[in-house]
Amino acid sequence: MHHSNSWTSAAVKRISRDFHRSADTHMIPLELPGFADIPMYIKDESTHPTGSLKHRLARSLFLYALCNGWVREGSTIIEASSGSTAVSEAYFARMLGLPFIAVMPRSTSPAKVDLIKFYGGQCHFVDRGDQVYEEAAKLAIQTGGHYMDQFTYAERATDWRGNNNIAESIFSQLQAEQYAVPRWIVTGAGTGGTSATIGRYIRYHGHATQLCVVDPENSVFLDYHQCRDSSLCNAQSSGVEGIGRPRVEPSFIPDVIDRMLRVPTVDSYAAMRYLAELTGKRFGGSTGTDFYGALQLASEMKAAGEKGSIVFLACDGGDRYLDTYYDDAWMAAQGHDLQPHIAKIEHLCATGQ
Repeated sequence: MHHSNSWTSAAVKRISRDFHRSADTHMIPLELPGFADIPMYIKDESTHPTGSLKHRLARSLFLYALCNGWVREGSTIIEASSGSTAVSEAYFARMLGLPFIAVMPRSTSPAKVDLIKFYGGQCHFVDRGDQVYEEAAKLAIQTGGHYMDQFTYAERATDWRGNNNIAESIFSQLQAEQYAVPRWIVTGAGTGGTSATIGRYIRYHGHATQLCVVDPENSVFLDYHQCRDSSLCNAQSSGVEGIGRPRVEPSFIPDVIDRMLRVPTVDSYAAMRYLAELTGKRFGGSTGTDFYGALQLASEMKAAGEKGSIVFLACDGGDRYLDTYYDDAWMAAQGHDLQPHIAKIEHLCATGQ
């Protein structure tokens, strides 16, 4: 027994060293002429070593599993993930010398598959998104490994009181700003772990900030938030990788969320493209969803004569989507004409209306 404890202790130390080598992610101000009294900020999570917000989650999940005694020397790590979580978990598995298998739908972007393989992980494909859970649990039994199960453990693996979680980072970075306590923080939900962390942190510290979770089409989270029927299902894809789910995930905590907004998929793509024009930096589709939600809240605030800041999350970079969301031919094949939607967003940013 002593031997496995020493391995676990060394593994935790290795992950902590990775954390200390990583500076915090940037908070980028976004100045929009139409919203002079409503400064917006992008919390840019694409700058993590593995390129997404999921770097935080993967680190938390590994520490949680290690300290619970679930992951030991030689354990095979299994995860159900459509991409970014798997990329980040593959990175930490390689760091600890553990084999890693990601269970994912065949439709996952080739760039993400390549990244998982780059970090030494294997990809195990299923036909439909709703098959990943059962297949991952089965593989864990077959390999004698551990199924990380981000969709169950995301909300409890992160210390929501602080300990450099994303919420603490946001509030500390805004300290010197005109509106140091934001009026809104906007995020999407994949597992629900990020929204749970931010919502709990806001309450724990007594901030006046409200949390808005944006949900893409075909996701059950918004409906669940309204009706609380946990058996809701939708077999269709959300069209926005990383957020929106076909079922209610155990990590999704509805009561910490002040408001939910539905964002049409075409508007997520259009907002993502326009944000790239504004910042000179490409982000993924879920960032477009967040930006679109932030704009909707800003226009409501302006109409009501309110002032205050809004923070929205940039979850990953656009490099993973060059052959999909940033490819005009791919967009056309999906039946989307982005131009009128981009023009509408551009007008809103310029006029606030």
